[in-house]
Amino acid sequence: MIFFDTGGWFASVVTDEADHAVTKTWFAENRQTLITTDYIVDETLTLLRARRENRKALQIGELFFNGLLASLHYLNEEEIFEAWKVYKSFSDKDWSFTDCTSKVVIEKFGITHAFSFDRHFKQFGNIVVVP
Repeated sequence: MIFFDTGGWFASVVTDEADHAVTKTWFAENRQTLITTDYIVDETLTLLRARRENRKALQIGELFFNGLLASLHYLNEEEIFEAWKVYKSFSDKDWSFTDCTSKVVIEKFGITHAFSFDRHFKQFGNIVVVP
């Protein structure tokens, strides 16, 4: 199972994005089960809309919510509180709160690989970041 982060989703649908080609190639060569979170979906849809990619936001949103892209994990209250503890504990890092929720989910499910262009994932430790 591979955790899939915002940058990967964005690059997968925005063809003029610098990382589009590498993301497309990775998808063509890999068939692992993907997992993402409601926080990542929120971040992806918000980023697409902010970049004036409303049509693509709607298209990928339909795929997310119909379960056609990845297993979608909805954080519960306990996980959100745990992410808050991570956020406070790692205040020396510039991790977003969403990064902290990702770290919590990755650790909860024992995930060893993440598709991300976010350098913060490399700071989590014990996670192989692809592509």
